[in-house]
Amino acid sequence: MRTVRIKERQERESVIVCRKNAFHAELAPLREQLLGGGGIVFTDSNVYALYRKELEKYLGGVPLFVMPAGEEHKNSETLFALLGAMQEAGLRRNSMLVALGGGVVGDVGGLAADLYMRGIACVQVPTTLLAQTDSSVGGKTAVDFGGVKNLIGAFHQPSRVIVDPVFLKTLPRRELRCGLGEIVKHGALCTPIFEKLQTNRENLFSLSFLAEIVPENIAFKASVVRQDPREKGLRKCLNLGHTTAHALELGGTALSHGECVLWGLLFEGKLAERHCHADGKFLSSLYALCRAALENGELPSVAGARLALHDKKNTAAGKVVLTVPAAPEKYELMELSSEQYERELKEIAEELC
Repeated sequence: MRTVRIKERQERESVIVCRKNAFHAELAPLREQLLGGGGIVFTDSNVYALYRKELEKYLGGVPLFVMPAGEEHKNSETLFALLGAMQEAGLRRNSMLVALGGGVVGDVGGLAADLYMRGIACVQVPTTLLAQTDSSVGGKTAVDFGGVKNLIGAFHQPSRVIVDPVFLKTLPRRELRCGLGEIVKHGALCTPIFEKLQTNRENLFSLSFLAEIVPENIAFKASVVRQDPREKGLRKCLNLGHTTAHALELGGTALSHGECVLWGLLFEGKLAERHCHADGKFLSSLYALCRAALENGELPSVAGARLALHDKKNTAAGKVVLTVPAAPEKYELMELSSEQYERELKEIAEELC
């Protein structure tokens, strides 16, 4: 008998450039590479309407695929349409995909880059606060499928991430709130970020404040991903508040992902109070930050709580796995039966009203 082992390849290096005017400075050199080795630019209809002139100026001549904007288009139909466009453009293994947009564009584009010819280079240019602080960093890619968020996906580290605060100027307030969901989550796991958020609680929507805190969020998430790129251990902390957030999203709420994360932190903090040795003072401060970011938004319905059963983090039938905030830089992994989870979420919703 002979035993043969194959060591998994090292993760490709991902370079994150975060500075003012990075968009313009980085795009021109990319054009030569995209035209020389083959490439495609992928964006959505909203971003294309805003940055069409810049794309024509810096990436003119590079094939372009524009998807309809919206989470409802983060599906296999869009994915395969993009893959078809990549084939039609004649992309090869040494080609590159540039994903210019928010979390949906980054997730779909990253997955297409991973699947095409078993993997080509991907450059992420995040245009939303959420994408800049969270989804563009770490290589998670996915599409929604069968009513389940991010069910089909892969880890595909981008070769480059270009983060420029200029994009924040075009975002409506609600998009800033969406990004604040992930920023507050990071704060619960990183004391310097948490303290800065507390100090600026009345200033959370200031573009100058956000431009200052974005690099700190990127550095924090990158440090976690560097230690656990495939979410085998430490990276699970980044799921804080997300089991409930995804259930709220799938339950039909009109709230954005980041808004649902803020509510998820509130609900799961209350679960931590009930089931863990949680730090009450810390959780009170976390709740205050969530409320400030939500700006007294209306409590979403928890009628879709049972949808948490479909969350990909679950490890057993009929059980719901949650990553809950417990203390500064501390989290707990909890497992509840779906019945208990649904019951307690309804109880907590009544408390929060």
